[in-house]
Amino acid sequence: MPTPLHGPGFGSYPADDVTWLLKDLSHVELEAPVEEREEAIQAGRAHYAESLPVEYQPSDDYYALFDKALSEQARRVALAAATLVHLVVDLRGPDAVLVSLARAGTPIGILLRRYARRLGLDLPHYTMSIVRGRGLDEVALRHLADRHRAEDVVFVDGWTGKGAISRELTAACAEMEQRLGLRFDPSLAVLADPGSSTEVYGTRDDFLIPSACLNSTVSGLVSRTVLNDRLIGPDDFHGAKFYAELAAADVSMTYVETVESHFGAVADEARAEATRLRAADRTPTWSGWAAVEEVSAAYEIGDVNLVKPGVGETTRVLLRRVPWRVLVRPDRRHELGHVELLAEQRGVPVEVVDDLAYSCMGLIHPGFSRSEG
Repeated sequence: MPTPLHGPGFGSYPADDVTWLLKDLSHVELEAPVEEREEAIQAGRAHYAESLPVEYQPSDDYYALFDKALSEQARRVALAAATLVHLVVDLRGPDAVLVSLARAGTPIGILLRRYARRLGLDLPHYTMSIVRGRGLDEVALRHLADRHRAEDVVFVDGWTGKGAISRELTAACAEMEQRLGLRFDPSLAVLADPGSSTEVYGTRDDFLIPSACLNSTVSGLVSRTVLNDRLIGPDDFHGAKFYAELAAADVSMTYVETVESHFGAVADEARAEATRLRAADRTPTWSGWAAVEEVSAAYEIGDVNLVKPGVGETTRVLLRRVPWRVLVRPDRRHELGHVELLAEQRGVPVEVVDDLAYSCMGLIHPGFSRSEG
């Protein structure tokens, strides 16, 4: 088995916060211009996980919006995280093992681990890779199975969009059980489930989770994951880079510690909310997927993978894809300052849609080629 990674050698989080089940590719040049990657991905010449987009370097104005979002939303994030811990412990018991999906899940997994400590629980926390169309990192799953009971593992992510990762996770766990006899539960624990694609969530509201605003500088200075046959062998974890050179801009611990500072104040409310959710019908309706199909048809896009719903997914489109347009719901515009600033910077039109199912949606340029762009 390969050796897992820890900070400060890899990532800017303390070693106790997370164990990275990843291969260090920091020495490899993997970045490509956004437009070049988009053209290759849409033409079928490359998979999005084979390379990395150039890391977006936010302006001072953008960081000011992040600071504002964190100030306004930290308590809300803390409440959702605390509620989620209670549900996770109900689901797995006190021996739960947190396995966050890199990289949006990583700061959320750290928050869950830190809140669990307040309950007297020491929940191990790992981060591993899942790649749409390629599944879970099998080597990482075998590593987990060697050290923990598969039934204790709970997969953690930041939020759901239309539910693509929930579907990917379900398929991957079924394959692992069939091929290796490892029975991992595909229930995905998320801070926010606006797509209604999981039963384990802190809230189903599509609100601004500040860690969605940035890339590596709010995720331990770690890139998104890479699955490239030239670099990842059959006995390797999926890869990622550690951008140590961005340390001056790193707000990863600021984010975690600011949210954590609200845990005491939300503890009683979180217990009450968890009790309410236990009694509620939390069966996924997959309403998010249906909403995306409607938008895809209305805008004649023809591919649901080019429609990214929710605040987090819209932000990702603007940071690392070629956006075509952004749809926003008028009653949520006060929370979407960073989205509108990014859209303005990239010259992307913003359309106000009254009955939008999410706070916003990002539409990737369909059939993009650099001759058009």
